[in-house]
Amino acid sequence: MTSVTGGNVDRASGAAAGAYAGWVLAGATIFFGAFFLFQVEPLIAKAIIPWFGGSAQVWTTCLLFFQTGLLCGYLYAHLLAERVPPAWQWRIHIGLLVLSLVALPIFPAEFWKPQGDENPLFMILGLLTATIGLPFFLLSATNPLVQSWLARSQSKAPYQLFALSNFGSMLALLSYPLVVEPFLPLRVQTWTWSIGYALFVVLCSTTAWRFRSGEQTTLVETTDAGAAPSWGEYGLWFALAALPSAMLLAVTNFLLQNVAAIPLFWIVPLALYLLSFIFAFGSLWWYWRPFWYLAAAAATMAMIVGMSGFSSLNDYQFLPLFTVCLFVCCLVCHGEVASLRPTPRYLTSFYLIIAAGGAFGGLFVAAVAPLVFIASFELQIIVPLTAAAIVLAAWWRYRFTKRAGLRDAVLMISLSILSGATSYMVVYTYRDLQGSHFLGRNFYGALRVTDLPPLIPGDERRLLLNGSINHGEQYLAPEKRREAITYFSHASGLGVGLDELGKDGPLKVGVIGLGTGTIAAYCRPGDTYRFYEINPLVLEIAQTEFTYLRDCPSNPPTIMGDARLSLEREEPQQFDFFAVDAFISDAIPVHLLTREAFDLYWRHLKPDGVLAVHISNRYVDLAPIVATAAQANGKQVKIIANGSDVTAAVSGATWMLITSRPGFFERPGLQGAFDAEIPPGFTGWTDDYSNLWRVFSLSR
Repeated sequence: MTSVTGGNVDRASGAAAGAYAGWVLAGATIFFGAFFLFQVEPLIAKAIIPWFGGSAQVWTTCLLFFQTGLLCGYLYAHLLAERVPPAWQWRIHIGLLVLSLVALPIFPAEFWKPQGDENPLFMILGLLTATIGLPFFLLSATNPLVQSWLARSQSKAPYQLFALSNFGSMLALLSYPLVVEPFLPLRVQTWTWSIGYALFVVLCSTTAWRFRSGEQTTLVETTDAGAAPSWGEYGLWFALAALPSAMLLAVTNFLLQNVAAIPLFWIVPLALYLLSFIFAFGSLWWYWRPFWYLAAAAATMAMIVGMSGFSSLNDYQFLPLFTVCLFVCCLVCHGEVASLRPTPRYLTSFYLIIAAGGAFGGLFVAAVAPLVFIASFELQIIVPLTAAAIVLAAWWRYRFTKRAGLRDAVLMISLSILSGATSYMVVYTYRDLQGSHFLGRNFYGALRVTDLPPLIPGDERRLLLNGSINHGEQYLAPEKRREAITYFSHASGLGVGLDELGKDGPLKVGVIGLGTGTIAAYCRPGDTYRFYEINPLVLEIAQTEFTYLRDCPSNPPTIMGDARLSLEREEPQQFDFFAVDAFISDAIPVHLLTREAFDLYWRHLKPDGVLAVHISNRYVDLAPIVATAAQANGKQVKIIANGSDVTAAVSGATWMLITSRPGFFERPGLQGAFDAEIPPGFTGWTDDYSNLWRVFSLSR
């Protein structure tokens, strides 16, 4: 009798040890799968963003690919777990894992570089599919597939591992700008990730082998599958996943347009989005609904108020409001989703619907909105819809309550307040855009042309805006419309450089960045100007809403496509003066500030030509980057900064002039120029290395 009991104890202990080992192996696989999944996202985006002009929309398109890839991975996991016998699941998955090694290392092929007239959205999606498609697909499938194996073998739903998965994702995301990017060149990053992925293939294959039999490995009885989720639950899963995903992308776009299009700001909303999943699927002990419903109401109202003209958006101090509100809304939506999770029998279906919702939200913001809307309206749409979805989820949660009267009264009051606030926001948005001469939008952003009220009678001006950022102005009076104003006035470094160099005779001038075409105001008979512009909508506006290009005596051509790629394809242009003014808001087009980019500029300049770089920026000190590149080429470099003059429509601007022309900086107009300081130990940027942290500051 004793030996039998002892044998039972031994078997139970062995089963418990086996179950623990299974949990550890599954947890490690899920964690590292999520880590490599989110480590490759900023890595591959950093590699391809230079090919598409450094636009923030490139990141949004990458997010669309990532969410769609996640959906495909979850669909694969669902079909494999539901339709394929366990004895074949591990064979199929290991086979695909081994096949995915063919994609390594994940260097984008050169033939994917755009020529200038392609659709960037489809180019980016095709490039990403060809470069990281299969590895990303399999990494995406890891979490639901391994959880299904673990649930089948141990008879309980391991939903906590979804929190572990999101922790790995967030750790990878935050470690990239803090640890990886500042210290490792891009090529080393790519090789390191590729090697790490190969090791993950070994780990995941081991896990698949461990759960190959599909049989019970513990003494726990198989639980009842439970009732199948209703269509209402499916709908709530989808909506409560789609709206936070759409809000993530919309808030990111909103901040990039109205605060600063700095890549560092991409990380914050996505990290908070992942953190909300960690809280929701780790444990719901903190989720006391009355408090969080009120928090969600406050968050959505704050965003509606913020989008209704009650705050100045063009300030980094506006960043916390929308990021905190995004986090609260995601937390409540994901908390509601987590509380609706089904029994293990429907685990993969649950994850599939969540992934489908996330992909739908991303598709709406990244692909549908730029095609359908003439301005950035998506956040104004998504915020009220999110609030309405939370109200619906609350009704669903309390649909069987005995206090139905109180429930209905609270819900009706909530919807009434939401409707009123939304109506006010719609009216404000309509009035704000009503006086626009032009509203347009494409892959590269939303543009608006409007007329400014004159400070002095007869000084009416037309303005081009990208988000809230001034991209150029022009006087409407015929006698003043050829005046160079804003950042390109005669007091600016660009104006001083062109005026001084123009004293020597006709000039051949190249310009990266068209805007309204203001620089063409300097064009004289005999001069030759050539512009490089990536956004076809900008060219259309410059030709139809402004007259700088039409008034230029030489009828300057505009070369479409990313400027650097265009310059690489052209024969040396022998420019006397070359200006780089391609920043979108405060976005930093890294590929236009690397040593290789400056080598390209020198190739197109005459030996004694002058390079002008616009470095006006609220958050990033670009001077050391430009100065280091100039120093490496043995050039002289000076900074010219001018103040603003509102009555003369002159904006404060900082330009750097670089040349090897003898005596150029000794000319009278350049006596106010000063030297650029390079911090000790500063490393210049290359195509393989850039460190934005070193030059970033919110106190500038």
